[in-house]
Order: sequence, then C-alpha cells, then structure tokens
Amino acid sequence: MADNKNPAPLPAATIAIVRDGANGLEVFMVKRHHQIDFVAGALVFPGGKLAAGDNDPALGEYMDGVETLSEVMRATATAAVREAFEESGILFARDAGGDALVSAERLSRLEAYRARLERGEIGIVEMLRAENLRLACDLLVPFAHWITPENLPKRFDTHFFLAAAPGGHVGRHDGRESVDSTWIRPQDAIADRKRWNVIFPTKLNLMMLAQSPDVAAALTAARATQPVTVMPWIVQGPNGPILRIRDDAGYEQTSTLLRGKM
Repeated sequence: MADNKNPAPLPAATIAIVRDGANGLEVFMVKRHHQIDFVAGALVFPGGKLAAGDNDPALGEYMDGVETLSEVMRATATAAVREAFEESGILFARDAGGDALVSAERLSRLEAYRARLERGEIGIVEMLRAENLRLACDLLVPFAHWITPENLPKRFDTHFFLAAAPGGHVGRHDGRESVDSTWIRPQDAIADRKRWNVIFPTKLNLMMLAQSPDVAAALTAARATQPVTVMPWIVQGPNGPILRIRDDAGYEQTSTLLRGKM
C-alpha cells in the first residue's frame, strides 16, 4: 500500500509526435514552465496525467482503434491525445464518418477548446460530441512505459506513444504549462545541453528515436517492439548516487550519475 513516503504513481500519458524534416526525423517537444511542480523547465514530449473525463464511458462512441484495449489503456490513449492537443495544438482526430485527420483549417476552428480542456471546464467527450469528431487512437503506437522511482514525492505511471504528425498541424506551445516549443532532431535535443534541459527518461527515448532515419522507420521499429515497464532505482557509486534501469529495457544507456534531477 502506498504511503506518504512512497505515494502511488498517478496514471499519465504522452506522445512523441514525429515528422520527416529536411535533415531526417524530427520530434515535437515543449519546454515546461519554470513554475510547474514537475520537471520544471525541462524539454519534454507533450503529455500529462489522466483527467476524470478521460474515463468517461461515453467516449467509446468516439474512438477508433480501441477494440482490443482495456478500460485503463483506453483512458490512457484518450489522455495522450487530449494532452497533446492542449500542449501542442496537434490533434489526432477525424471527422465522424471520414478517414482523414482534421485539416489545418478545421484545427484552427477548434483552437478555443485547448484552454477549456486544460482548465477542466469540459471533458474531451464534450468536444468530440459537439464537433462530431472521433479520436484517432489507431494511430498511436506504444513506445515506452516508465514509472517514477519509489523514493520520489511526486510519481507518475507514464505510457509513451509514438505517432506521425497529421499533415498541416504545425504545433505550438500553449504559453501556460509550456513556454517554448520546437521541432527538433532527437540527437540535437540531447546534444544542445546549454539550451535544453533533458531529463533521463526523455533522453533515453530520444536516443531510441535517433536510431531511425525517418518516420516510417521509427513506426516500424516501435510496432516490432513490445515496451517493458521501466522503474529506475538509485544505487550508490564512487562519485555519488547513480540512477539505474533494467538492462533488458532496450535502451543504449542503463545508468546515469544523479545530479538532483531524474
């Protein structure tokens, strides 16, 4: 049972949204506001914790590709799409009865919903019902699954998805939870340590993305791999505490010297 010292992790979801750029695969990332109470100032994939409306039973009428998912994973996929929309303005949804994702023009008319969803004024199902939309959960590919270490006061059980950016959805941070955004090559996000603060889980998932030259290759690799659950732990090393992860998680790196941030 969780206690105050080891709180239960909150369910969360995020999407690594990728596109083909002039110099290879690019991923959309946002910079957290410095006053956010979790990974403040860090460069991250759009995402966040599940909201009450993500579990609404009525959502089943407005979702594609969830027939084989459990109730928990349906809510997780919903949260991933909702959070990506709130934080990036990119929406994985299609008009009911159609196959194509919403166009850039249609997306611009949905912009006002971002802030309303973030403030909890409405749930995602209200937007879908009012706008006759369906969530394109069929486009989300499971990519990673991380749980915050037990020794930290704020913990999350986060499912990472991978998805190709819808055509015409350029992405833009919300100016509230995130204060900057960029389309960036994964290797560049890792290398530019003066500009970007990248925490360990994000770094490892960027390293994995950097192995693919383009979106098609990244999606193929993700579909061929079943993510394992990763929950880091801390060990003492000769130069201080070291954050470790399981060796079979599929990452190039399995430890890092802990410097106050995960």
